[in-house]
Amino acid sequence: MSILIRNGHVIYGEGLKPVRADVLIEGNRIVKVARGINEEADTVIDATGRVVSPGFVNLHTHSPMGLFRGLADDLPLMEWLEKHIWPREAKLTREHTKVGAYLGALEMIKAGTVAFLDMYFNMDAVAEVTLESGLRGYLGYGMIDLGDPERMEKEIKEALRTMDFIDGLGSDRVNFVFGPHAPYTCSIALLREVRKLANEHGKMITIHVSETMAETGQITERYGKSPVVLLDDIGFLGRDVIIAHGVWLDSRDIQILARNGVTVAHNPGSNMKLASGVMPVQKLLNAGVNVGLGTDGAASNNNLDMLEEMKLAALLHKVHNLDPTVADAKTVFKMATVNGAKALRLNAGVIKEDYLADLAIINFNRPHLRPLNNMVSHLVYSANGNDVETTIVDGKILMLDGEVLTLSEEKIIDMAEKTIGGLG
Repeated sequence: MSILIRNGHVIYGEGLKPVRADVLIEGNRIVKVARGINEEADTVIDATGRVVSPGFVNLHTHSPMGLFRGLADDLPLMEWLEKHIWPREAKLTREHTKVGAYLGALEMIKAGTVAFLDMYFNMDAVAEVTLESGLRGYLGYGMIDLGDPERMEKEIKEALRTMDFIDGLGSDRVNFVFGPHAPYTCSIALLREVRKLANEHGKMITIHVSETMAETGQITERYGKSPVVLLDDIGFLGRDVIIAHGVWLDSRDIQILARNGVTVAHNPGSNMKLASGVMPVQKLLNAGVNVGLGTDGAASNNNLDMLEEMKLAALLHKVHNLDPTVADAKTVFKMATVNGAKALRLNAGVIKEDYLADLAIINFNRPHLRPLNNMVSHLVYSANGNDVETTIVDGKILMLDGEVLTLSEEKIIDMAEKTIGGLG
């Protein structure tokens, strides 16, 4: 299978240089970026007036939670979870979760996301949807034992069952990760066991860390140290760990994360909506920490639009630091693309020869994206997910000219409406 994208403005290479060029894809790789490519291809896409961008990597979400979008807004995190989200989640069946996963996958494809790191339950159902959709999914069963040894045993068993199921799919696009929920919901014994199992099976780990001041205070009161110091002391951290949020980090925490090669997934939309705080992004970047970008779940964002998330990230840190140079457009764009790909060990996030063909084609023939003064800046500050026309993952077209080819948009929207009626 080959694809030739003609006449586009291409965001090329690690330097994000906009060039007028064609892009030739063979199999799942980009093989040539140049003007006037004359090779034959199975599919030819005319990208005149379009920008060909690396696809976006959503480094932290809970994709089925789109079912709860708008159900319990404008509340503190723990009240939101304990009184509204967790009671509804207790009613979720595997089929409910699968409908939510379909809705999430559809939303991500339509907004140019090519890969996502997910944590939830019924992850075998999410894996089936991911495989069908054509997206890259890194899927973790959210483990919570609350210090109960019997529950810990059940959580480990479910995680391993999910791992076997996902591995059994035999897809390079659908991968299992270990997903202990957070240090305040997981025992030290569970965290140690996850570390051991990740080493044994060669899997990555994702975990919520230092999301709120209350959580950090709870851990400090319980263990006499910050969540990051706690995880470091038990040997949990490593280059295979992606922590979500990382809002309440001090200088010692940041140095520990840098020393261990940990990636931090920044979720500005969710952090602002839940009033969790502002992540010290500049300190993390200055220390050499890899920072990616995520949306969190659509119940706390309230969408999975990575283009919008880039704008939120850039604006939040400028006003918080009273410095317009912080979180500049190129830095934030890399967080949403190559930094996320690096965290997931993907040779992607860059449009260049021999990189994975994970791309988004964005229609710039729109008033809010003209004139073409600075394409990367426009993508960060002016564009939104509705401007994406075509999404390509692993060299396969998932959406062409706004039409999703791998999933039925009408059917999924209808299923979502019918499903939420039974979860009130």
